Amino acid sequence: MSHPITAGPSGPVPPRRSWPRWARWCVAVGTTLMTLSGVALGGSAWLLHAATGEVTRQNLLGAAAAPAEQHRTITGAKNILLVGVDTRPNQDPSQLTRADSIILLHVPADHSRAYLVSLPRDSLVTIPAYDNGATPFRGGQNKINSAFAFGSRGLTGSAALSHGFELLALTVRDLTGITPDAGAIIDFQGFKQIVQVLGGVCMYVDETTTSIHVGHDADGKPAAPYAINPDGTVNHRIAGVTPNVYTKGQHCLDPAQALDFVRQRDLLADHDFDYGRQRHQQQFVKAVLAQVVSQGLDSPTKLPGLLSAVGRTMTVDDGGIPLADWAFAMHGVKPDSITTIKTNGGTFNSRTVPGVGSAEILSPTSLQLMRAVRDDTVAAFVAAHPTWVADSGPTTADH
Repeated sequence: MSHPITAGPSGPVPPRRSWPRWARWCVAVGTTLMTLSGVALGGSAWLLHAATGEVTRQNLLGAAAAPAEQHRTITGAKNILLVGVDTRPNQDPSQLTRADSIILLHVPADHSRAYLVSLPRDSLVTIPAYDNGATPFRGGQNKINSAFAFGSRGLTGSAALSHGFELLALTVRDLTGITPDAGAIIDFQGFKQIVQVLGGVCMYVDETTTSIHVGHDADGKPAAPYAINPDGTVNHRIAGVTPNVYTKGQHCLDPAQALDFVRQRDLLADHDFDYGRQRHQQQFVKAVLAQVVSQGLDSPTKLPGLLSAVGRTMTVDDGGIPLADWAFAMHGVKPDSITTIKTNGGTFNSRTVPGVGSAEILSPTSLQLMRAVRDDTVAAFVAAHPTWVADSGPTTADH
């Protein structure tokens, strides 16, 4: 079932910060790893090789990884750091690249389920001093997404990715006590291909969401509904243009609609901004995973393109554990056994910090959640804090 895309609210919108264009896809890496587990469940060595063969391997964790002398095995609880960034070919190294999505994917010791925990990109943290060989960083308090920027500044290409990720991982480790077992960076174009191969995604939209990026004019031609300032903030509504609106309820979205929906943070009906976007991303991942498992792996026409797209979606640091082992270990994680958890209970806890601006302060309970991830006691945390679980709604629909 699909609801129509209708007109949204009019009038000026208070300027709000907007994320860079296509860089909020780190949660899709969790989908990719679980897609690989679905391939493993299918029992075909050829399928598993096809899915893992094109994955880019790179040392991302660096000094944040477990000590080299420590024996690494797939058994036990696992924590994977997932990061989405906005990088472009030939990017000017003087322009900082910030992490736009930061997710901890926790898999308990029995490997029966998974938890997705988003770290707000504006979280106030202490970033450690770091020398990337080009532009050293002296350390200090800042927003957590700046860690990637300070680690990568002055660098381009794979060096920027590895050093940016390493400093972010070190920051997360210092904040939470979690030493990631693996890490991954998402590539938007690869994930877009997954959605295209599936022919779209069916998912539940839990709050009416108005697009600030996509709309149509009186003649039905595509047009931007809002003027956006160079810094990404919303300037004003453009007369004569009707924005796309994703109404609350079940939708089957084409790739362009789906990707537009999960970009939005400014005009959400519940006014939950970044928390709403984090939740929608997680819901989107679960819906895509459900369709990958139910449609893609059983379709001889979709499977080759799907495996190719899956393999190119991410850059991975496997933590010294082969991807095939990761896939087989996670084969028991199904779409309905993925729990998404809201830091700060999904409510804002902001403070203006000199030299930093408005930053999100992680509450004592959020830090307790991080300790639960570290200690593999997330199930107990969820039982004690049921309202912190984000309701994903139905994960499938007729399409």
